[in-house]
Amino acid sequence: MSLKPRQVDFNATWKAIKETIRGVITLDHVPRTVWNDRFSDVYSLCVAYPEPLADRLYAETRQYLIDHVAQLLIKVQQDGEQSLVKNYFLYWTQYSAGSRYLHSLYLYLNQQHIRTQRMSDAEIIYGSIDPNVAIQGDQMEIGELALQVWQTNMISPLGHRLVKLLLEAIDLDRAGLPPKIPIEAVKGTILSFVEVQAYRKKSQLQLYVELFEMPFLNASGEHFKKDAAILLQERNVSLYMEKVKAKIDEELFRARQFLYSSSLPKVADRCQQHMIAEHLQFLYSECQNMVKFEQRKDLSNMYDLLKTVPNALVSLVDTVFDHIKNQGLAAIHNLQGDSVHINFVENLLTVYKKYRALINEVFKSDQNFMGALDKACNSVINHRPNDGRSPCRSPELLAKYCDTLLKKSSKGICESEVDEKLSESIIIFKYIDDKDVFQKFYSRSLAKRLIHQQTQSMDAEEAMINRLKQACGYEFTSKLHRMFTDMSVSADLNNKFQTFLNNDKIELGINFGIYVLQAGAWPLGQAVVTPFALPQQLEKSVQMFESFYHNKFNGRKLTWLHHLCQAELKLGYLRKPYVVTVQTFQMAILLLFEKVDTLSCKEIKETLQLNSEQFKRHAVSLVDSKLLLADTEDIDEFETNLRLNLDYSNKRTKFRITAAVQKETPHEVEQTMNSVEEDRKMYLQAAIVRIMKSRKVLKHNLLIQEVYSQSKVSFAPSVQLIKKCIESLIDKQYIERTPHSSEEYSYVA
Repeated sequence: MSLKPRQVDFNATWKAIKETIRGVITLDHVPRTVWNDRFSDVYSLCVAYPEPLADRLYAETRQYLIDHVAQLLIKVQQDGEQSLVKNYFLYWTQYSAGSRYLHSLYLYLNQQHIRTQRMSDAEIIYGSIDPNVAIQGDQMEIGELALQVWQTNMISPLGHRLVKLLLEAIDLDRAGLPPKIPIEAVKGTILSFVEVQAYRKKSQLQLYVELFEMPFLNASGEHFKKDAAILLQERNVSLYMEKVKAKIDEELFRARQFLYSSSLPKVADRCQQHMIAEHLQFLYSECQNMVKFEQRKDLSNMYDLLKTVPNALVSLVDTVFDHIKNQGLAAIHNLQGDSVHINFVENLLTVYKKYRALINEVFKSDQNFMGALDKACNSVINHRPNDGRSPCRSPELLAKYCDTLLKKSSKGICESEVDEKLSESIIIFKYIDDKDVFQKFYSRSLAKRLIHQQTQSMDAEEAMINRLKQACGYEFTSKLHRMFTDMSVSADLNNKFQTFLNNDKIELGINFGIYVLQAGAWPLGQAVVTPFALPQQLEKSVQMFESFYHNKFNGRKLTWLHHLCQAELKLGYLRKPYVVTVQTFQMAILLLFEKVDTLSCKEIKETLQLNSEQFKRHAVSLVDSKLLLADTEDIDEFETNLRLNLDYSNKRTKFRITAAVQKETPHEVEQTMNSVEEDRKMYLQAAIVRIMKSRKVLKHNLLIQEVYSQSKVSFAPSVQLIKKCIESLIDKQYIERTPHSSEEYSYVA
């Protein structure tokens, strides 16, 4: 074959091409040699001399396709309505396949003639020109032309009749009746409305949507309304939800079977609109009972249905929130006894775990329900009894719970179990608003554990503080870390003191160990220091240590907290020796009996210079433990005489006087709360000064908002407290009201 342009007899060539087109479009056998010859003929016409005949070839091909489709239209209709869809699908299958082969036959015309003249894809996709107008103005590639001819000459006259028959076929399938039209014919006909516009660069689904999808969705909507009305007559919400779920699944299966994929979400939306959104009040009618009795299957069904409707979950979320809140309040109501703190925390954790598991299982960890759980837990944990008049005890109880776990005990809880419980306690801690209150109580109990060597595991203590740091930041736990540092520094200091004694060959006569603690880090306070005359046996040790310490650290002041000290005494006056651990004041009382067997309370009190409260408490503990005997039933500091119990015996040779470590009294709790209030005032005043220093001038409401946002990490301050702090700073002349407005403040440099 020559590629040079030459003169071509169009009529003779077209006759041969036309005969081949007929074979191609009807899927008849076309020999390879004939195909190659026709391919060459198309090329020859496109490059013919003196004038290319491509436009004439295009026009003749178009007319042939129009005539061919017109003949097919007659054949499709010749068997009547009952075979219309079947015949349409048969000829469409043949024609669409043939048009693809025809497109290949005209490859040269498509690539070298049509594509060079038409608009670019970018102009069609991103331009403002209607693709239909563009197609009419430009020549189309032969495969596209064949589809466009089919749409114009086959679908346009038959479309509405086809759609009516297709909808009837789908209705029969819904009713479970045998189909009158083969399923593949129904699906193929529906998909032909998509395939016939597949060549378009945009609006490919326009014909499908307008001709079939919209009538189908409208008919389906009416069907869903009727189904819903029938189901509602049974007045059973559980049954209704199950049947609606089954109906949605069934419709989606049918949509996958018959429709184009873009219709699936629209079918689901229409079903949800008519069977769920329009009957929300009916579904809500049983919502409270389902939540109250925790009917998991029904709640799961309700969630699956409501989540598809905008804002429909709000009522269910609110009901779940109320239920969790009520269950939480019931779990901590009227707790009594010595284990209130344990019951409080573990009951709350039980409620939290239960409903977290329920939300994970039933509501698929939906964030709306997780938010309701958080909100309910926050409300319960920060609940103030007596209509808000009583303080919230959660921080105090949680601190006591942690103290119980971290303190040495005889319960025999293994370390892994302690670690797990402490880890879970952080769940409760994160919901507490008044974290500063927790910090105060926790630091007090930590101090007692460290000083009295009652901590079960230093690793567990460190791990707990790290958890708190992770939850609230380093500033929150800085004092706790300093307490640990003091303990290790004190151990080193004791070693150096012992070396100092050895070098100077000084004998103290007793084993003497101290803790030097920073006043700013330890919540011990100076107010609790009581008057006390040191026993003679301790004077040398105390004096030597003070001398050693002041030589090493010039300018530091030591304050002895005798009420926190403890001692081990060896009792050698009984049948067998005993070692007893006592508090300093108890030790001082017992040491007075080294040379005498009997002393009056008045003598003891005056010698030790103890106040009445301290003397009586420690004297009673010694009498209760039977180490001392009193000659009156109630100890009176003026009349009672105490004497050694020379017949004392105990199964254990080493024991502790239990009153040595006093339990936290209501007075101490009150002191802690007062300390928290003072700390809050200082914190808020510092925050106000920082804000005003940076902003210079600020409105009252904006200042309160900023102070609240800065302090909510540690506690939730009341507006009243913030106002008091503002007034205090005005009095101290840190800030002032601006001259032109009483609701605006300025910083005083």
